[in-house]
Amino acid sequence: MQEIQSVCVVGAGAIGSLFAGHLGSVVQMKVLTRRKEHAALLNAHGLKVRGKSALHARISAATDAAALGDVDLLIIATKATAVEDSARLIAGHFPSATVMTVQNGLGCEAVVARHGNWPIVSAVTFMSGVRHSDIEVEYELDTATWMGPWAGGKASYADVQQIAALIERSGLKAKAFPDLLPAQWSKLLFNSCVNSIGALTDLPHVQAFARREGLTDLGHLVHDMMAEGRRVAAALGIELYRDPWAMNVEAVSHGQTGDDEYAHVFSMLEDVRAHRPTEVDWLTGAVVREAQRLGIPAPIHETLYRLVKARETSWQRRPATQIAHGSPA
Repeated sequence: MQEIQSVCVVGAGAIGSLFAGHLGSVVQMKVLTRRKEHAALLNAHGLKVRGKSALHARISAATDAAALGDVDLLIIATKATAVEDSARLIAGHFPSATVMTVQNGLGCEAVVARHGNWPIVSAVTFMSGVRHSDIEVEYELDTATWMGPWAGGKASYADVQQIAALIERSGLKAKAFPDLLPAQWSKLLFNSCVNSIGALTDLPHVQAFARREGLTDLGHLVHDMMAEGRRVAAALGIELYRDPWAMNVEAVSHGQTGDDEYAHVFSMLEDVRAHRPTEVDWLTGAVVREAQRLGIPAPIHETLYRLVKARETSWQRRPATQIAHGSPA
């Protein structure tokens, strides 16, 4: 991989904007947007980062990949549900790029690979932020992005190390792995549990997720579901980089003062509240598929997977009052 001098981000939500705003301070930064008005605002005003960083990056943005020219690194920072559409947008473009996928769950790399022969780097991130507008994002949680070469592609560990060094130079945190699977599965098992439970209970990541003193405490379900996921990972020969239960306990206790006023709202909970499709197929569904392939029981994952899918179905139906009164669809 040649020295990285230009980067394009696809998906300028909170995570994509954090990457674009920081990397735009050290390299030429481009953003592929979905909306023309978004691109126009970025071109006119740049992208401002506040919170844990104070930056103002110049941005070249467009809705057409052909208008952006080639780049050295392309970061797909959309939700997993949008990766297929993003891969179609970049197909036939960016011939010199290494592509880095930054999604929750499993399988996004293979989707991208169907649309081009780019070297692919897998990544998962723990940083978080709030996107206040098309041109302003707040950097909230300054934790690392983990990355490694996708096993099905041609990116090297040296490529990953170069990308991690650039991200760190920009002011973000990164960690390179020769094999990302132990880290990727650590986050998968964490997310497959807490995201699904949050989507079903309407709870953000509050301290109840780690409480196991009483019979009805939610932590029992979280703990048992994560233990079930660990058995699937062990059957795959994956030794987890971090214990997902410990990650859960650490997350709910970090920065808490005894109440849950500032608890993190899961991405799937945001989707449920907005009646959007969730990433459950890539998270809990991914664990279920692996368990079924291996012949390992995973009843908790299966139950929550089906319940989240049922909740998605619920807002696609007509309201009961319309059905009762014979109102038209």
